Amino acid sequence: MATPMPEQADSLREFVQEHAQRDTGTSWQLENPKALEINIRNERVFLKAGSMIGYYGDIRFSRTTGGGGLNKLIKRAVTGEAATLMAADGSGTLYVADSGKEVTLLTLQNERIFLNGSDMLAYQDGLEWDIQMTRGAGMAAGGLFSLRLEGNGLVAFTTHGRPLVLTVRPDQPLLTDPNATVAWSGGLSPSIKTDVNFGTLIGRSSGETIQLAFQGEGFVVLQPYEEVVVPANRR
Repeated sequence: MATPMPEQADSLREFVQEHAQRDTGTSWQLENPKALEINIRNERVFLKAGSMIGYYGDIRFSRTTGGGGLNKLIKRAVTGEAATLMAADGSGTLYVADSGKEVTLLTLQNERIFLNGSDMLAYQDGLEWDIQMTRGAGMAAGGLFSLRLEGNGLVAFTTHGRPLVLTVRPDQPLLTDPNATVAWSGGLSPSIKTDVNFGTLIGRSSGETIQLAFQGEGFVVLQPYEEVVVPANRR
């Protein structure tokens, strides 16, 4: 007796048609919420190391510091960011993803954005970048660094779950958990707020002893997940 097929089962043809890559003619596009397609034409893009999941064509990968001279090289070495970046050169179609996280794709138009380095997925060569230490992030905060990108070009970052965008106004500052903070607009400059009290000292705190304080006018991108990342220079 033949085994009945499940009612919701797809044929092979249906499966391929539903899940095959979709060509929209754009240089960068989301294949699905968790995978990004990048079409490279004799150019260079910067990626989070290990994010490549597949490619067509002649694309070469190499570890990189992202360029920018000795000063930026030293910053990457000190913060551990150099170990998280690679370059893709050549021509072809590249697919990137990061640990099943959702991908957000943005176009900067002479604008600036700050990203948590571990959440950066890819950005176009030509965008200016620098590494910035959060004001007040000393030993207590373990040193908090962000990647600044500005200019004209494409950038992609990842979040655990759908990103939450909160507005910051001069009369409405925002406090966030550093481990849930993904990105913020160029007009904001966060500082560290610590909550050290007697309960903290005896091990009975809520665990939220360090927050990022955003003041000014702009937006902050949060994820519904507290992502603890060990800096590469401490592994």
